[in-house]
Amino acid sequence: MTLAATAAATAGHGFLSPSGVEIAFVLVGLVTFGAALVTVTTRQLVHAALWLVVTLGGLAVEYLLLTAEFIAWVQVLIYVGSVVVLLLFGLMLTKAPIGHSPDADSENRKVALAVAVAAAAALVWVVVDAFRTTWVDLDGPAQGSTEASGQFLFRHWVLPFEALSVLLLAALVGAIVLSRKKSDTPTGPGNPTGPGNPTGPGKETR
Repeated sequence: MTLAATAAATAGHGFLSPSGVEIAFVLVGLVTFGAALVTVTTRQLVHAALWLVVTLGGLAVEYLLLTAEFIAWVQVLIYVGSVVVLLLFGLMLTKAPIGHSPDADSENRKVALAVAVAAAAALVWVVVDAFRTTWVDLDGPAQGSTEASGQFLFRHWVLPFEALSVLLLAALVGAIVLSRKKSDTPTGPGNPTGPGNPTGPGKETR
């Protein structure tokens, strides 16, 4: 009787009888997918940034449902808390259009769609191949925890991690150089458009 009850309890959850976590995972995934579609299809930049918050927050919830708490909080702190705020500040400082903007629509929709489909296909292939060849160590630390993520990152992916840090440093230096080129433009009397000659070329003062 005990073996039969255990077998019945084990077989209680399957493809046709999902658990509550699996149902929540699917529902959150649908909401995240819908928010991502709105993000890339809307023509209002501010609305796109706000829907991006919903998309990234949905991904964080998915990580939590997969018991990857560390990755979930990294998602919230870095992407939701930093990247989206940076985008909103960029929109405000560059005086981007707040409302409907037909000029913001690109003519390269087909190219962008092809790149997105190719990237999605590559991602699906990588995930399927990982599930086929990767085994979970039940006796080790919980997958997705801080300890497991740190060991996996600094044991197997040290070189890509350091290469990414160098790439980010190069991007930061490039941004500083580009900003200094604009601010260090000579504005003396020899420059016809500088403050020393506000009238500019072709104009005379009386």
